[in-house]
Amino acid sequence: MKILVIEDNESVCEMIEMFFLKEGIEGRFVNDGLQGYEAYKDEDWDLLIVDWMLPGMDGVMLCRKIRQEGSDVPIIMLTAKDSESDQVLGLEMGADDYVTKPFSPLALMARIKAVARRYQKQKPDEHSEVGTSALKINKETREVKLDGKPVTNLTPKEFDLLLFFAQHPRQVFTREQLLERVWGYQFYGDERTVDVHIKRLRKKIGTFEQPFFHTVWGVGYKFDESSDGA
Repeated sequence: MKILVIEDNESVCEMIEMFFLKEGIEGRFVNDGLQGYEAYKDEDWDLLIVDWMLPGMDGVMLCRKIRQEGSDVPIIMLTAKDSESDQVLGLEMGADDYVTKPFSPLALMARIKAVARRYQKQKPDEHSEVGTSALKINKETREVKLDGKPVTNLTPKEFDLLLFFAQHPRQVFTREQLLERVWGYQFYGDERTVDVHIKRLRKKIGTFEQPFFHTVWGVGYKFDESSDGA
């Protein structure tokens, strides 16, 4: 985990750094709001810890600026302000959580882990979408889009077959292999069922110029966005 800490109190930074080393966390420490913003822009961070009161740019404005740019990086605010209105302000500006000074390092680590867990649950699976520049397939929602338009007439098995091919672009499969991998090892049906499903998929998502599914004579089929499958 990589965490950027924007805090101008050296003793607080030293305390946090000690626990980062213990937890195996990679940390970078900056003591100015404007410099902290530049550090945030320089690299990808798993989490930010931002002090409320900072020279250059205060933590609330820094948090607001980051959120206005569309970033969803988790942010924990450190603050000596313990009034409810101040805490609400920090959260409204985009902080995910706050820790009131003085605080226990163990309490801070617990907040870090909790926020990181919540973020990972909310974060979309980076590998949930496969396909090509024209065809997008979301394996989690089972949605298919062709040139940005939804394809809604696929049967469950057609979707499964399409997803399998999209996950293995340009790889040639025999009908027997497709029956085993898509229909399951216990499927003992006619191999022509593969031909039928390929034919239907060609009609539903392919065109003459861009069929997606290409016949490899004497072997089977492959999935390729190029028109000739070469």
